[in-house]
Amino acid sequence: MTFSCFRRRRLLDDDRAKNIVVQVLGSQLERQESSCLGFVIMPDHVHALLWFPQPGQLSFFMKQWKQRSSYQLKQFLRQMLPSYAATFDIREPVWQPRYYDFSIYSEKKLSEKLAYMHENPVRAGWVTHPCEWIFSSARYYELDEEVGIPITPHI
Repeated sequence: MTFSCFRRRRLLDDDRAKNIVVQVLGSQLERQESSCLGFVIMPDHVHALLWFPQPGQLSFFMKQWKQRSSYQLKQFLRQMLPSYAATFDIREPVWQPRYYDFSIYSEKKLSEKLAYMHENPVRAGWVTHPCEWIFSSARYYELDEEVGIPITPHI
């Protein structure tokens, strides 16, 4: 799935903001006993491949992830980046109201989606290799390194 910051603002430019999104993802995965197969946190949007033990859990998961991260991001922006927070109305949402999901139906499709996600920072010109982007699961897959949350490579 993919979701974006409200009005594609770069609210996640700061690594501490990206870290908030990853931490909330990890705690929500634990709460719902679900798994993450991969993720990439970009300055203005998020990609994640998620698995749930029961059907129909994505909507609740997304609501919780976006609400909890929104609250924490607004606190962070007000306290740590007040000059940036002053450039827009902090009462506006952090996230666009919707998200885009895509069902993975094969190992091939999983590999395609992971490659697409992991190449995002490269295509944007932020890094030359996916493993250089630290807010991504690319390092898990390519270097077997921890990435802040547990990654489940296959379900």
